[in-house]
Amino acid sequence: MIRNYLKTAWRNIAGNKFYASINITGLTVGLVVGIFMLLWVQDELSFDKNNTKADRIYKVAIVGGTGISKQIFNHIIAPVATFAKNEIPEVEDGVRVMSVGNAPFKYKDKIFIEDNFAFTDPSYFSIFDFGLIKGDKRHPFADNGSAVITQSTAQRYFGYEDPIGKVVTMGLNEQVKITGVIPDYPANSTFQYHVLLPLSRYNELAYIKSKTTYDGKTIVSSMDADWSSFMCETYLLLKPGASEAVIAEKMQAIHERNRPEDKPVPYLTQSLTKMHLHKADGTDAGFSTVRTFAILAILILVIACINYVNLSTARAMLRAKEVSMRKIIGAGRFHLFMQFMIETALLFVIASVLAFVLMFILLPYYNQFANKQLSLSITNVNIWACIAATLAGTLIASSIYPALLLSSFEPLKALKGKIAAGIGTASFRKVLVVTQFSVSIILVIGTLVIGRQIQYILNKDLGYDKENVFAFTLRGDMQKDFEVVKARLKNDPSVVAVTRASRNIVLNGPSTGDNDWDGKPKNSNMWFNQLHGDENLIPFLKMQVLQGANFTGAVADSAHFLINETAAKEMGMKNPVGKRLRVQTTNGTIIGVVKDFNFASLHKQIEPVVFQYKPKSCWQVYIKTTGRNSNRAIAVAQGLWKNYNNDVPFTYAFLDDSFRKLYTDDQRQGSLFSIFSGIAIVISCLGLFGLAAYSAQVKTREIGIRKVLGASVGRIISLLATEFMVLVLIAILIASPIAWYAMNKWLQDFAYRTEINYWIFIIAGIGAMLVALATIGLQSVKAALANPVKSLRSE
Repeated sequence: MIRNYLKTAWRNIAGNKFYASINITGLTVGLVVGIFMLLWVQDELSFDKNNTKADRIYKVAIVGGTGISKQIFNHIIAPVATFAKNEIPEVEDGVRVMSVGNAPFKYKDKIFIEDNFAFTDPSYFSIFDFGLIKGDKRHPFADNGSAVITQSTAQRYFGYEDPIGKVVTMGLNEQVKITGVIPDYPANSTFQYHVLLPLSRYNELAYIKSKTTYDGKTIVSSMDADWSSFMCETYLLLKPGASEAVIAEKMQAIHERNRPEDKPVPYLTQSLTKMHLHKADGTDAGFSTVRTFAILAILILVIACINYVNLSTARAMLRAKEVSMRKIIGAGRFHLFMQFMIETALLFVIASVLAFVLMFILLPYYNQFANKQLSLSITNVNIWACIAATLAGTLIASSIYPALLLSSFEPLKALKGKIAAGIGTASFRKVLVVTQFSVSIILVIGTLVIGRQIQYILNKDLGYDKENVFAFTLRGDMQKDFEVVKARLKNDPSVVAVTRASRNIVLNGPSTGDNDWDGKPKNSNMWFNQLHGDENLIPFLKMQVLQGANFTGAVADSAHFLINETAAKEMGMKNPVGKRLRVQTTNGTIIGVVKDFNFASLHKQIEPVVFQYKPKSCWQVYIKTTGRNSNRAIAVAQGLWKNYNNDVPFTYAFLDDSFRKLYTDDQRQGSLFSIFSGIAIVISCLGLFGLAAYSAQVKTREIGIRKVLGASVGRIISLLATEFMVLVLIAILIASPIAWYAMNKWLQDFAYRTEINYWIFIIAGIGAMLVALATIGLQSVKAALANPVKSLRSE
């Protein structure tokens, strides 16, 4: 029986190559795109779930600041983990991780710039499932001079030699011995550190050996006594059944007991498995994007299914006599249902095979584009479960209804051509066409809005000049000899200006809530973003000083501050110049107010900023070039670098490139929307093309009669095209308000955003109409130009 079904199904597919090819193409493209998107969604949702204790691991965060400076700090004070382990019974263990910037690691004559290494506690290897494959599992760090590296890092450094016991030089002359090797992190892990050092080493270098006084205050001699420096990511392993809310309250009480001046300082706990897509307070940090892409994947698959359903139901009239004859000679409804199901399944198998071939070909390009490491491994159960669910869902959606419709015809009525109209006929097909194009138009409008927002971001006046500026980090004696370095740079005609700062201007840097000023309200806990620089930083970046004056470079400037407009507003000062301000241990005077500038992503509002004159704490050099001679300026800087650091490669970054990197995810999202909207339109047009061909086929006699009676070619084309164009117009009217609502919600994530103008909807609508008209036009023109004698004679 099955064999007979297969033979009949193959004959029907082979006998209708045109419609079969349309269906196969639509399903193949839909499956490729849908599966790729769903695999991406699955990967995003799987982050950090490979840890066996994931349900008991929580990250600790602190809510700091009031007003516009209120923010969540994911890096918190170091003592919290120690106090939590010792004083909170519900806490089983804790670990701190302090990630640092890039640094050179040298082994023999090979130098590696590691931009992803961290200091951590030994409990890192017991709380998380990052067990050692080499070394002592009970004591991963033998002493403060130890280091644990990943398997791929060991191969980069030492080739196939045993890494245990090898000595590597870190930075200028710090020696570390490799005492452990861990497996490479999974791609879906938040943690991706190449080198791990004991946190006790940092404590020794930064605290125990640095007992000095500053402005009458003694710097604490241990990080476990430092309640002011926000430096560590802290993770707690809770005992089964423990309440994270109760633990957060207890940590807040511990903090306020040890540093009462911080009151109130709310603590937050966040499950390890939610870190990737949510902020510590539970708000969105990417989950909405994942949800959107999951919906888009399903919609793309639905559009592909609609093509099959539309063409199958449209051609039902042509198969009515076939069904009737089968029923008359004894075929039951179940047998007919199975016949059409198997026909759909066979066509679906062909589409699935083609989809898999395309997926294997396109996977490397997709990974590169989506910044993923997905693989179609036969051993990955989760991947195959996702693919199987997609295939099964698409097959069921595209096959059951057409099979029920075709098997339900009454034989006598069908033979007489009197099949009653129902939901399976023209009305239902029209609804499906409108649905297809509504989705496509929504995606097109989304693409236009996202593209417009990205352009708005990249072209917005940020309040400072970032053009033709590159930066590099001072190293070794370059900081001490900065004036010499600066003079040699400025002597070259390709260099316009040189300055220095404590950090990259376009990235969030250190901030502090340890401050005071005249008239500060008791309940105020405002946080300043700190930026240290010399007297040239403000004019170099062409920032505008609205009140007061800039630093002069005098010694007295070490007790002077510049603040931005937002800081003055949050402090409640209309005329802050000359007023007292204390920032951490520095007491001084406000000498100027700088016009607000966007120093971080435009997703965020401008926050309070304080400038301090601290040239000796500035390690970032900024060089402004003429633009045309940027390469020469870079070469000059590189030459100076080699004079001081010949053993370390020279690295630099342009300021505008750093700015663009803030929006890499937004740009990638926009590109994906463009691709998906294009694919959705292509699939929709395939179905429209097939329906137009069918419409021309069933109206062959009508067209012939109209032509004999004198109808023009234009009139015939209008007859065939009008029905479909009306459907596209209805789709535009339905899609526009939905797209406006969705994109308005998306733009809410930006503190600074463009407007959704009416012309966006006009362009999307006209574009959809033109594409649909071009699709229909080919079949309409072909039918209108056909010889009416032949069509009438065939009838």
